[in-house]
This record gives sequence, structure tokens and C-alpha cells, in this order.
Amino acid sequence: MKRLSALRLKVKDPTSLVGFYTDMMGMQAIAREDGWRLGYPGADADLVLLSGGADYVHAREDRYWKIGICLPDLDLACAQLRARGVAVSAPRQFRDIGYMAHLTDPCGFVIELLQHDFEGQGPRGDPDQPLGGGAHVGQITLRSGNIVAEMARFAEMKLLSVQEVPENGFDLHFLAYTDDVPPNADLKAVANRPWLWQRPYTTLEFQHIAGAHFAQVAAFQGLEVS
Repeated sequence: MKRLSALRLKVKDPTSLVGFYTDMMGMQAIAREDGWRLGYPGADADLVLLSGGADYVHAREDRYWKIGICLPDLDLACAQLRARGVAVSAPRQFRDIGYMAHLTDPCGFVIELLQHDFEGQGPRGDPDQPLGGGAHVGQITLRSGNIVAEMARFAEMKLLSVQEVPENGFDLHFLAYTDDVPPNADLKAVANRPWLWQRPYTTLEFQHIAGAHFAQVAAFQGLEVS
């Protein structure tokens, strides 16, 4: 079966980011002729950093948004990052979606930290491991104004969850290369969400704002599917 195996980003100096992702995020790094490949062991996607990019400034109008790192213990992960001088937002339970926090890497790319379970639930992490151990890249997130077109474009992927956020004007759609069946047949069911954050592979997440137009990001060099 195919899998979403990497996100490709072109950056100004890939080598300058390696220490952040290995020391702070707990990833492993492999040098390439054109940059670096970083990631966690397992079936989730890696981060491929390619040379030749420019300075990056995140904008709400960008099609590329973020990666999401799922982990067992968000409070511990945030405490570890702050102790090492990394700025990270206060953890919060966002509606009935997930317990999360956000930060940016040294180049300005957004990272979401998302706990496997809702606030106050689930196992605790290992204080001797980066991010408390057990982390994996759970989501690569793009923005879209036409989810029907995206579903057609990624027709080989399976829709696992739909999460509505009407007060913010968007909904979220999560797709993956998998035969997994969500525990609840209703893809909008809240019960499916912690299950989704615990999947060992990476999902493709769309933040869908109907009719919106988003700008292509020069740094975003596409997805790798193996």
C-alpha cells in the first residue's frame, strides 16, 4: 500500500535547522546531496529540507500551513521545550478536536503539537525523551477553498474524519493511505478524533474554507508518496 512518506520544503539553509529538529523535536537526520531528511522511526512522513530556498514568512493566505506532531503528553513536551528556550503556546483543549499547542521552527515554519488524547486523558510521557517520547508526524496540513476538487485529486486516499469549526469559518478533512476503519461510522463523530491522533501514519489534513483562494508557497515543494 502507498503511504505519505515525506513533506518537501525548500529552505535557505537546511543545515541550520537540523539541530532544532534532532535536539528539540527528537527526530533523526540523514544528510542528502541537496539537503537533509529528518523524521521519526516508523510509518509516518519525514521532513525533507532542500537547499536553495529564501527567507520564509508564514501567512494565513498560504496554501501550505503546517505539520502536526502527535504525542502522548503535551504538557510535558511543552515544559521540555520551554526549559530549552523554545517559545511554545500554552496548551489548550480546542473545542472537541484536540489538546494542542503551537510553535515555529527557526525558519518560521509552523508546528502543531497534538496530544493523542483529550486534555487530562491518556498515558504520561517519558521525561528523559525529547517531547516526552512517542512522537510522530501525524498531519501535513494544506488549505483549500474547494474540498470536492481535493478529494478528487487525492482519490486514492481514504477520508477518515471530518471536523466542523463553524465559528471559525472552516472545516477539517483528514485523508490517509490506509485500510483502517474509524471506530464510529459517522466521520464527524468526536469519538474518532483521539483514535485519529493515535494512528502511526501521517494524514493529509485540509483546512477547508469554502470558496477561498490561497497562494502557493515557494518553500512548499510537494508531498512524497512511497
